Amino acid sequence: MLDLDTRGDFARHRRLRSSPAMRRLVAETRLSASDFVYPLFVVPGQGVRAEIASMPGQYHLSLDQIPREAGELRQLGIPAVLLFGLPASKDEDGSGAYADDGIVQDAVRAFKDADPDLLVITDVCLCEYTSHGHCGVIIDGEVDNDRSVDLIARTALSHARAGADIVAPSDMMDGRVAAIRETLDDEGYVQTPIMAYSAKYASAFYGPFRVAADSAPQFGDRRGYQMDPPNVREALLEIEDDINEGADIVMVKPALSYLDVIAKARQEFDAPLAAYNVSGEYAMVKAAAAAGWIDGPRATMEILTSIKRAGADVIITYHAKEAARWLAAGG
Repeated sequence: MLDLDTRGDFARHRRLRSSPAMRRLVAETRLSASDFVYPLFVVPGQGVRAEIASMPGQYHLSLDQIPREAGELRQLGIPAVLLFGLPASKDEDGSGAYADDGIVQDAVRAFKDADPDLLVITDVCLCEYTSHGHCGVIIDGEVDNDRSVDLIARTALSHARAGADIVAPSDMMDGRVAAIRETLDDEGYVQTPIMAYSAKYASAFYGPFRVAADSAPQFGDRRGYQMDPPNVREALLEIEDDINEGADIVMVKPALSYLDVIAKARQEFDAPLAAYNVSGEYAMVKAAAAAGWIDGPRATMEILTSIKRAGADVIITYHAKEAARWLAAGG
């Protein structure tokens, strides 16, 4: 047993944990509402604000709801949205993704009208728009990489033309960042950044999103183009390639199960790093909190802090609004 007469011989670490104010003073990782990007699902129609069953607290929103959303985000200090669209109809080639009057394109214009200073990021993919639910064009039963890349680049251009501040390809086709960069530059959108879903894993945590976006594959799965969960070195290669192809921001998705990948990416690369706190991670917290098994706000803030502590500069999260409120209240 320690002789208390020698208590000066050991460190008193608890001195700096003695009160909330003391802990805030010495905190090594600090969250801010300005770290967050808020994902939104836009749908056709009028007066639509329908809660998504798989994601409590998240909504399908029609375009007329956008001014309200923009005002709330401005008040909370959240600087950016990430837009996903549910089209009125789908086809084999996902033509709604690159239509000039597509749902995301119209939503971009509505957000920029409501608040020109809000950063509008668009998810660039085909899965919500294809009748088969895959992220590219199907040829002979397989997702054809190069044909898909052409349409993905076309989609990114249509978003930039609508006024998107950042385009974010999530398809995981090889070479799509280079194709988007070339297409944007050729059309005069040299200043439009690309935020690449660089290390996007084939994850079970996307389930609630696929319900929300009506984007589940109608056959097979996405393991042939999304990353295999055991691989880390491959993720670093994907990130490096995207940076070399012209990505301005790179992303790891999901976040919580891949904190090690975020940390390694932060160590290896200086590019801005985003992490996506995905729908399954969100839904688990909501379900456990609703059952009374965990303290929802504390668990949420602990998760978001861990993502930033791992090295993320940008956190895409469905918790953005509530977390911003808790931070403003000193939580």
